[in-house]
Amino acid sequence: MQIYEDYKDHADFLTVYVREAHPTDEWQMKSNVKDDVCYAQPKTFEQRVAIANDFTKRYKFPLPFGIDEMSNAANDAYAAWPERLYIIDEGGRIAYRGGMGPFHYTPAEVRGWLAARYGAVKHEAPKSPAGVAPASASGAAAPAPAATPAPVAPAK
Repeated sequence: MQIYEDYKDHADFLTVYVREAHPTDEWQMKSNVKDDVCYAQPKTFEQRVAIANDFTKRYKFPLPFGIDEMSNAANDAYAAWPERLYIIDEGGRIAYRGGMGPFHYTPAEVRGWLAARYGAVKHEAPKSPAGVAPASASGAAAPAPAATPAPVAPAK
């Protein structure tokens, strides 16, 4: 994710895997089948760990990755499901609360907050092979299946 690469020296990033957004035994989506991201809703913490490990390895996910406990404490505290972005300030207060994904999930707003705080990071758009669309203007990759990038906390 480009936001992480651009601001990792200024802010601590954490992705927290909450519960499966579209598990095979609840609300399976065709896009999950197409993308080969098909898991049953985990019943144990060990199953959540296995899914998280599969995801981070398969997609070479670069951000630090946490896993919500089975009581869903992180999800409940941050209303994170299916995906949501937060910025937590140095005092532990929520400085930015993004909208609920996928329709109100806007990494560009997080980039704007970080740019206002630490300065804009400008770089050339990556060169794409013919027929491949470039990354979004926000520089963020598509959100991780069943993962909630949250919270982003300014570094100490």
